Amino acid sequence: MSDPPMQRIPPPALLGRGAPAAVLAALPGARAVGGAVRDALAGRPVHDVDVAAPLPPEAIAARLREAGLKVFETGLAHGTVTAVLEREPVEVTSLRRDLTTDGRHAEVEWTTDWREDAARRDFTINAMSLSAAGDLWDYFGGRQDLAAGRVRFVGDPATRLREDYLRALRFFRFQARYGRGAPDPAAVAAIRAAVPGLARLSAERVWMEIKRLLQAPDPREALALMAETGVLGAVLPEAAEPRLLGRLVEIGAPVEPLLRIAALLAREAVDGVARRLRLSGEERATLEALLGPPRPVPGDDDAALRRLLATGSQAAVLGRAWLAEAAQDGEGWAELRRRIEALPQPVFPLQGRDALAAGLPPGPVVGRLLAALRAWWLEGGCVADRETCLLRLRELAAGATRG
Repeated sequence: MSDPPMQRIPPPALLGRGAPAAVLAALPGARAVGGAVRDALAGRPVHDVDVAAPLPPEAIAARLREAGLKVFETGLAHGTVTAVLEREPVEVTSLRRDLTTDGRHAEVEWTTDWREDAARRDFTINAMSLSAAGDLWDYFGGRQDLAAGRVRFVGDPATRLREDYLRALRFFRFQARYGRGAPDPAAVAAIRAAVPGLARLSAERVWMEIKRLLQAPDPREALALMAETGVLGAVLPEAAEPRLLGRLVEIGAPVEPLLRIAALLAREAVDGVARRLRLSGEERATLEALLGPPRPVPGDDDAALRRLLATGSQAAVLGRAWLAEAAQDGEGWAELRRRIEALPQPVFPLQGRDALAAGLPPGPVVGRLLAALRAWWLEGGCVADRETCLLRLRELAAGATRG
C-alpha cells in the first residue's frame, strides 16, 4: 500500500530548539512521533518530544554522541536510547516491526519502513510523524480522527488488544482527553471482549494507567464507559458509583489522582487496593489520610482545625475538606480551605527524653503519660506550649505516683 500524501503544518516551536532540534539534526530522516505530533495538531502545549529514526539503535547512539549529545542506553533491547542536551532529555527509538507478542511484551526487529512502525502503534492519533520542517505523515487518518474527537485503534482493534491488553486502559485515558461524542463502536466491542486478558497485566502498569486517566480534566464519561464494558470491575472492583468524583470535578477540586481515587473508595477498601495494585507506601498513606475521619466542615472552629492538622498533613486535611464538600451542599467551603491553609502545623512540644529529663523513670509509664498529655494538648486546641506541657506532665506523674 502506498504512503499517504505528505502534509505540511507549522512545526511546533519545541522542535526548533534545544535537545529536540539537536537530535533531529543529528539523525537524517528522523521525525518526532507520538504525543508531540498529536498535541501540536490539537493546539495543545507540547512538553516532551519523542523521536524515531530509520536506523539501528547502535547507529543512533553513535551519531548522537558524534553530535555532542550525552546518550543513555535506557532501552537498547527495545531500540530506545535517551539523548540529553543541557539536562533536556529526548527518547529516540529505532523504527520497529513486531515479530511476536503475548499480550504484555513484544519481540521486535528494526526496520526502515515508517508505515510498518506506525502500524504497530495503538491509536491513529498516536501514529503520526513530523519532521523538523513541519512535514506530516499520517498513515491511518489520525489527523481526521483527532479533529473529530474520535479515538480509534490502528487496524483491527482485537488484534491491537491481543498484542498488549494495556491498550484497553489506554483507550479510556485518551477518550477522556481527546474523545468527543459517542466512542468508536468497534473499539468498545473489542475492549468488552478483551476484559479477561486484563488479568495478564502487571499491577504496576494497571495502576499507572488508572492514575493517568484520573489526571484528565473530566474523566467521568470515560469511567462510566469503563464500568459499562466491565473494565472498571476487572481492574478496580472496589470502585463505588462515581457520583462523589463527579462532584469533585464540578466544584473545581484539584486534579489529583489520589484525591479522585479516594472519592471512589471506602476506607476499608484501601488495604486491598494497595496490596493488589502494589501502591507505594507513600500512596497508601496518602489514601488512608484522605479517607480518615473526621472531615473538616465550615462550622469547625480553629481549635478543631488545629487538632486535624496535628494528626495529619495540611494536604491531607485540605483533601478531606474537598471530599466533605463534594459529599454535602452548603456554603463556606472556600473560606474553610483558606483557614486551613493559614493555620500553622501544630507540633506536640514534648518527646520521651523530656519526660526522662523531668525525672520520670524509664519504662512503660513514660509512654502512657505522654499519650495522656498529648490527648490533653489536643483537647485544648493544640495551643499549650512546652513549659505548660512540662508542668502538666509533672502533675500527671504525681497523680500516677499517688495512685
